[in-house]
Amino acid sequence: MSTNRPPARHRSRRLLRAGLALPLITLSPLAITNLAAAEETGTDEPTRLAPLSVSAARSPVPVETVGSAVTVITAEQIEALQIRQVDDALRLVPGLAVSRTGSVGGTSQIRIRGSEANQTLVRIDGIEVSDPSGDSDFDFGHLLAYEIERIEVLRGPQSALYGSDAVGGVIDITTKRGSGPLSGSVRTEAGSFDTREAVGTVSYGDQTFDALVSTQSFRTDGISSADERAGNLEKDGYRNRSAFAKFGWRPAEDVEFALVGRTVRYRADTDAYSTIPEDDPDDLTTGTQTFLRGEARYAMADGRWRHKIGLATTEHDRNYRDGDLITSTYLGRRVKADYQTDYGFETGAVSHDLSFGLDHERESARTWSSWAPGSVVKHDYESTGFAGEYRLGLYDQLFLSAAGRYDRNGLFDDQHSWRATAAWLIPGTDTRLRASYGTGIKNPTLFELYGYTNTYRGNPNLKPEEATGWDAGVEHSFLDGRLVVDLGWFRQDIKNLIQGNGPSSENLPGTSRINGVEASMTIRPLAWIDLRLAYTYTDGKDSHGEELVRRAPHIASADLMTRFLDDRARAGIAVIYNGEQKDWAYDASYARHPVTLDDYTLVNLTAAYDLTDTVEIFGRIDNLFDEEYQEVLGYGSRGRAGYAGLRMRF
Repeated sequence: MSTNRPPARHRSRRLLRAGLALPLITLSPLAITNLAAAEETGTDEPTRLAPLSVSAARSPVPVETVGSAVTVITAEQIEALQIRQVDDALRLVPGLAVSRTGSVGGTSQIRIRGSEANQTLVRIDGIEVSDPSGDSDFDFGHLLAYEIERIEVLRGPQSALYGSDAVGGVIDITTKRGSGPLSGSVRTEAGSFDTREAVGTVSYGDQTFDALVSTQSFRTDGISSADERAGNLEKDGYRNRSAFAKFGWRPAEDVEFALVGRTVRYRADTDAYSTIPEDDPDDLTTGTQTFLRGEARYAMADGRWRHKIGLATTEHDRNYRDGDLITSTYLGRRVKADYQTDYGFETGAVSHDLSFGLDHERESARTWSSWAPGSVVKHDYESTGFAGEYRLGLYDQLFLSAAGRYDRNGLFDDQHSWRATAAWLIPGTDTRLRASYGTGIKNPTLFELYGYTNTYRGNPNLKPEEATGWDAGVEHSFLDGRLVVDLGWFRQDIKNLIQGNGPSSENLPGTSRINGVEASMTIRPLAWIDLRLAYTYTDGKDSHGEELVRRAPHIASADLMTRFLDDRARAGIAVIYNGEQKDWAYDASYARHPVTLDDYTLVNLTAAYDLTDTVEIFGRIDNLFDEEYQEVLGYGSRGRAGYAGLRMRF
């Protein structure tokens, strides 16, 4: 058994010396790979470095030095499996449960390690994208997977790094950036349910300037949101038009300015809901989402001391309609300013990295409902956070970190959160041990505090939800890294859990406890085959000992990617298993009781072939065995479906 890892500390040092290259990491790991290669070898030949994590610490670090559980989904995986919705990509990650109401465009929630959907922090290109006017979670139903560079999932309480919301973990999405000579691509596809999609992208990048602009249009006639097996046959279509742009400008070697923006406009036909969803041809939702961030970076002391300052805005604007009549409107906004400084140095074989940051944000929500005529409800609040982290690397073997954060705002008591992690690369082996312990905080939402109609008044006396959690794991690689096995255990305790109670909300007494096991395996038996397996067991109980709803105890996935004919042809298969899970059923008086949803298995096939160096044809079959299932009680799902398309590059 041999250790094939180059010194992790040296890699970390090289990244620090890269100075202004660090912001490139968050947008393009390839950039830092090439930069490190030039520094190391003095040639233009790239040298592959260990994968980087951009979310596990306050600045990018090699994944193998991270003590928390982190999973990275790459652009290659997304493209090879022809994944068109981000939540479908997240089904491949251990510890994550997906709940979607109906077809494309239906509300989609992600739960990490048994936490609630609004206890997960979601960022796109460094922008927090949750909706302040709703349940303060992010609806993945409108986020389509195009021009995504990587999706990183950091599991466990992370409020010491990110503040409120990061109870279950963090989902960090990075889009691509422009690179190379001026180029472009067009992708079109069509298929079942009269689905059509087109994506166009233009890209450019050099040492001084880079730009990427992309637009996308998607439409489908869909299926009935309410389960067709209950006699609901009216189709609920979906339209989505999105655009995003990303620019970077480096007027000097140690200065960079960056700007990124994304907008999504959608229209989703839906169904009526009383105690169960039912056909309604007039029910629909329209809305827009707008995310924008600008930042400046400056490096000094040969890149060892770096500064970053940024400003981001998030806006969700949506209308619920009954035909042409608007029945309610929601407008949520967040403005956040942040500053961070990082400094790294070495003392012999020991590396030290320090990070300090502060941020200030303002959230606001404005709602109107025809159930409360003449009334517009508006609320907002501001908060300020101070955070710091110290990372210690000992002899390229042991990596420790400690982080703390202090938050203050005008609504709740001051809050403190912290996290400690350790990763040990055992000398003479290919084994890595990791462990972390941290705390999490979730502030009540504006909706939970103040309500929005006469029938839901909220509760201004709510307290923040609080969590503590730990995890530990072991990773071992065999056969020179062609087989990697990772096994981990976790536990999370959440108290002051907020739940609805008639016309208001309340903090539940007691503690919800969640225990579980996560296992994953990556296999590359041959250079042209990649196989990944993942399994999660979750035992989640609320303070009354009842199983938490919409968290299946058993979840598993497998995906296989192959390349052949000199890499001109590619084929893949993905298998998703979701075990039995509980959900709530309501009677006519809205009293609820738990019911069990059946387990299901989905099999998806993909294939692609390069006709020329610039033209590719591709196709896929989703839900090969036409499985019928529900992820949320009463809502249907797509059956077997086929799609084909063409991609051209110029």
